[in-house]
Amino acid sequence: MFDWFRRKAEPPLRFPDNEAAFAHACTLGYRLLLNALIPALVVGTGRRGSEGERYFRLRLAGPKGALEIWGCTMADAPGYPEVGDLVAFRIVRIAAELPEEGQLIGYIASKLEPVLNGSKGWQVASSFTPAHLKPELHM
Repeated sequence: MFDWFRRKAEPPLRFPDNEAAFAHACTLGYRLLLNALIPALVVGTGRRGSEGERYFRLRLAGPKGALEIWGCTMADAPGYPEVGDLVAFRIVRIAAELPEEGQLIGYIASKLEPVLNGSKGWQVASSFTPAHLKPELHM
């Protein structure tokens, strides 16, 4: 009787590869907001920072299509992505005074599987966020 009010479970949308999943993510119109997790495709590697962070060239799924930026993992990250991986980029700050390519300041939070679970979002394969980093509390 109570199943009448429950929404029907949608089957997850599986993609053949990360490029196809990213192309679909670009059509979803992700808004670039603080603390948002935005799907991105790793297209290149950069240098290694002085504190241990690793830099990568990312193609972000923005509201107007793909946006290329530089992003990094945290210094104490348990792992790092490879070129061609689908990742989640967490926005920490939006610096409007910088050029468009450098406005989004954040880090690569996790690696994503090419599986979209309806309202739950992308399936996480592995986390690149250090264990000592505490989540923010918003009231």
